[in-house]
Amino acid sequence: MLATVDRSTTLVDLPTVRRRRARAAAAPSPAAAPASPGTTADVLRIIADPRTPTYVTVFANGRRRYSYWRPIDPATGAGGCYAALPTAECDELQSSGRITLGEPVVDPNRTTYRVRTAARVPQASARPAVAPERRRVA
Repeated sequence: MLATVDRSTTLVDLPTVRRRRARAAAAPSPAAAPASPGTTADVLRIIADPRTPTYVTVFANGRRRYSYWRPIDPATGAGGCYAALPTAECDELQSSGRITLGEPVVDPNRTTYRVRTAARVPQASARPAVAPERRRVA
């Protein structure tokens, strides 16, 4: 305290208040943008990766939130946290049968499911299988 009294001419830079932009002035949210095939493919790639456990949380009010664990990237040091996935693309993938939900973990306010890619079902070929001809050797 004596140091501040003795140095009355020293100025201290105080942090300034940063003002946030209004939501109306902000860019449109990614959820409002139409789903492109690239984003749907990226979402499916993330869900299919075994290093990124993916979950959907269904809250008591009906809201759904898809998220996955983002592993730490050794090059950038980023990650080690949960990240959200676009709900519209994930719901579309689930309705088309490309992803499935696992066993529920029920909480009083929410239910959480593990999300996985659906097992591929072999499609029947358009042509019926024909047995190869056997030639008789005389």
